[in-house]
Amino acid sequence: MAGIYIHIPFCKQACHYCDFHFSTSLKKKDEMVQALVQELQLRKSEFKDETVETIYFGGGTPSILPISDIRKLIDIIFQNFTVAANPEITVEANPDDLSEAQIIALSENGINRLSIGIQSFFEQDLKLMNRAHNAEEAMKCLQIATQYFDNISIDLIYGTPGMDNQRWLENIKKALELGIPHISSYALTVEPKTALQQFIKKGIVSQPDDAVAHEQFLLLVDQLEANGFVHYELSNFGKENYFSRNNSAYWLGKKYMGIGPSAHSYDGVHRSWNIANNTLYLKTIEKGELPSDIEELTITDRYNEYVMTGLRTIWGVSLDRIEKEFGLQYKDYLLAESQPYRDNGKLDLTNAVLRTTRSGKFFSDGIASDLFFID
Repeated sequence: MAGIYIHIPFCKQACHYCDFHFSTSLKKKDEMVQALVQELQLRKSEFKDETVETIYFGGGTPSILPISDIRKLIDIIFQNFTVAANPEITVEANPDDLSEAQIIALSENGINRLSIGIQSFFEQDLKLMNRAHNAEEAMKCLQIATQYFDNISIDLIYGTPGMDNQRWLENIKKALELGIPHISSYALTVEPKTALQQFIKKGIVSQPDDAVAHEQFLLLVDQLEANGFVHYELSNFGKENYFSRNNSAYWLGKKYMGIGPSAHSYDGVHRSWNIANNTLYLKTIEKGELPSDIEELTITDRYNEYVMTGLRTIWGVSLDRIEKEFGLQYKDYLLAESQPYRDNGKLDLTNAVLRTTRSGKFFSDGIASDLFFID
């Protein structure tokens, strides 16, 4: 099984914390959609032996497109690839785009999962982030969306300067009251060359506090697990049967094809990425060429990626798989390097599977980097 990711590189406005590739100008929207169609056609042979199980529209802001464009891209995939009988088709959306008419149109055009960028239900947080929607729109769109979609995920951000634990708990409570079955939640991160970084440098916004973020992460875990959610990946919580099939495929090392500027692809051995420039992407596709770079992953690259993704998930890192795919040297190395973390309770080794514990989950990326094999 494999997945197709389509990057829609447009947004109404730039969120202060975002470092994803996008443009706030829609002048080349029609040309971009046609280029996405053409890239899908150019690359159909890559998945000739694969069945597409998931289709994911990310960005950027896919909900900024008219439904006819989304429908066109879905149709092209079905025409050029073998698609599973019941694929998960997700569209990322912002609340300000989701009128009732738009929600109905999405539900009637093959979309069976919405991922909605709420980020916070409170006005002061949304203004700090420079989100295009307000708190009222956040609530209203979810009240409508839950009438037409069963499978909904929302994004929430914790560790925001000025947000105390009580407001964070209120955010979680509102999501639970709405019956949302999947929540993706991230600590606010200060990325280079973002507006947020500049505001912090100038003293306009305070630096996010790692200790506060850790405390709010633990509150999130406790609240959601108490309400029937499974913490199946570091930043993702889902009710049973509502895990993201698209994202789970990434973490489990399945193949995926990334379409659009800046999108990444993986075939199990090679990783490739498209140029993160809309104009150059359009010009290259117009010539019938692929605007991508490619690298062949070494056995060490693949080991390190498996450790990184595995420790973020409930599935952990299988020592048997390490030995089978990478060799006894890597298994022995992992056992030796992980021993201090097993001793201090951050990692657990049960039935030959290495997993982060409750106290280790928040630090899984840092722990994984310490377990990387360095050639």
